[in-house]
Amino acid sequence: MTSKKHLATLFCASALTLGITACSDNKAPATDKAAGSEAAVSDSGTLDKIKKSGTIVLGYRDSSIPFSYISDNPNQPVGYAHDLQLKVVEAVKKQLNLSDLKVRYNLVTSQNRIPLVSNGTVDLECGSTTNNKERQQQVAFSTGFFEVGSRLLTAKDSGIKDFADLKGKKLVTTAGTTSERYIRQHEKELGIGEVISAKDHAESFLMLQNGRAAAFMMDDILLAGEKSKAKDPNKWEIVGTAPIHEIYGCMMRKGDAGFKQVVDDAIKATYSSGAINEMYKKWFQSPIPPKNINLNFEMSDQLKALISNPHDRDE
Repeated sequence: MTSKKHLATLFCASALTLGITACSDNKAPATDKAAGSEAAVSDSGTLDKIKKSGTIVLGYRDSSIPFSYISDNPNQPVGYAHDLQLKVVEAVKKQLNLSDLKVRYNLVTSQNRIPLVSNGTVDLECGSTTNNKERQQQVAFSTGFFEVGSRLLTAKDSGIKDFADLKGKKLVTTAGTTSERYIRQHEKELGIGEVISAKDHAESFLMLQNGRAAAFMMDDILLAGEKSKAKDPNKWEIVGTAPIHEIYGCMMRKGDAGFKQVVDDAIKATYSSGAINEMYKKWFQSPIPPKNINLNFEMSDQLKALISNPHDRDE
């Protein structure tokens, strides 16, 4: 029989292995290990951790157009949410009096973004993450920065105009998202032939383009981003009445009021100064990389209300 001490040793070894594996998503050179980051945060707050290391670790997405994605430089994310992250970085520099604060990027996915924030690998993640009650049990959310509705991307000649038209058809969505959770809860009542979970938004759209699925369900603005990458964007359309409406926020570790205050204040200052309007115009109403296509996505009344009265609630 294996001793308790031996079992404990095996468990710790496995945990360490998992911690190292979690760091492997980082495209930029690592300056510290996830286990070390977690220990530092447990002893003090995120601001203290950043001050001691001289580095802030930002989580980013590689295909969440136009919020956080990779365009020309494989080591440099761009996007609306990323620009907000950089506003936070400037605020942290000022708060800590660290003019030479270094930024390290860590790639995250829909499936690993919450664990990498909660375990200390990533200090702040601003991408396309929905703030909801379930996730609030694991991480903290900043003031909201976008409001979306989940709809469908499909070919114009598919005959699909709403969710009721999915009967007997294959639908693709991205794994680890609230859209996936919703559609799996309702696929039987809608009579969907099959729900396919892809690893990221780019793969979801590829399955749609290749005919492996008749429609792609995701947040409307992310669908617009994927559509913009198509060889012929005019072949595709976004349809359907959104069954769920959600607010995006930046994620950080729970229980760190000091760091959250800096993050929230930086976002609110961007709103009150009017800088958010130029940022929105840049990413939603102007040509954006990599194909210089204009999403022509007007600011919704819901987002205008959020900017006027910022909050970190999930609705």
